Amino acid sequence: MTYDIPVVLIYKIIEGGNMFLVAVVVGFIAMIILSSLPVAGPIIAGFIAGIIADRGPITGLWAGFCSGIVGGVLAFLFFTIVGGFVGGLVGGFVGSIMGGSIMLGFLYYAVLGLVGGVLGGLVRRAK
Repeated sequence: MTYDIPVVLIYKIIEGGNMFLVAVVVGFIAMIILSSLPVAGPIIAGFIAGIIADRGPITGLWAGFCSGIVGGVLAFLFFTIVGGFVGGLVGGFVGSIMGGSIMLGFLYYAVLGLVGGVLGGLVRRAK
């Protein structure tokens, strides 16, 4: 019997009781799906991560923050590479780094994910 590697990894993570990592991964996936919503996307993704974390607002905060950091890294890499290829490789990289988009992107996604994570943790705790 063969299993796909991601399915086996997710099963092992859930079986081990580590829902925090599952929450971060699901929040990151939700952030990718909701990337067309600039403000609501990270908040909703953090909210989902906070609900899945299942230990209260502090754990939801960290789950939303971690999924926001991962989403910010992916968004930065995507915009840098696409902007670099469209506007000239060197100009795109220099412009994005000099413009401070690294820190702003990380903080933007992380803080909005953090807010959503706290809200998700509060909703989960209220049940």
